[in-house]
Amino acid sequence: MTESELYKELGTLTKHKDQWEENIPYVLSLLTSESVKIRAKALWLLGEMGLAFSSSLGDGISRIALFLDSAEPLLRERAVNAIGRIGRADYALIEPYWADLFRFARDKEANVRLSFIWASENIATNTPDPYGPFMPVFAELLHDSDDKVRMEAPEIFRVLGKRRPEFVAPFIEELRAISETDGNRVVRIHCQGAIRAAAPKPA
Repeated sequence: MTESELYKELGTLTKHKDQWEENIPYVLSLLTSESVKIRAKALWLLGEMGLAFSSSLGDGISRIALFLDSAEPLLRERAVNAIGRIGRADYALIEPYWADLFRFARDKEANVRLSFIWASENIATNTPDPYGPFMPVFAELLHDSDDKVRMEAPEIFRVLGKRRPEFVAPFIEELRAISETDGNRVVRIHCQGAIRAAAPKPA
């Protein structure tokens, strides 16, 4: 099967969630493909499969985690994202890799830093408590040089603001300042959303 045919097959499988669980071993096998494009697509799909069928991944999580050390930015990006999706479903499965994810906050590639924020949002949705001591890491990302990263960074404050507003409280003034001064309109809007999420709720 050619790369384009295999990529198309994975695209078709993506649309058929009823076939995901039985195809986890097959998609895992594609992590050994010579094609970066196929490995990247497989990692993305395994993240979605892991969100839906986390208990069926078995040693697949450790195989996904190997790509956290890839020299290829796209594969690091997809591995981080996959760990986040699986962690949203079951934090215990990805806990051995959770602390290691924080090195990607300073990855040289903006898309990897972006995936780190997305992964954190996914995990924090159902498991917010571990993030309390690490909020300064996300505060640094509010000032990232890349627009896409700065646009997404306030969203982790929004996610956590809904669940653990006390984590966000020390950063409200910083968020407010950015919401008033950042040159990117989406950054300003997202900072405003984070502030609203963490606001005290009426009794």
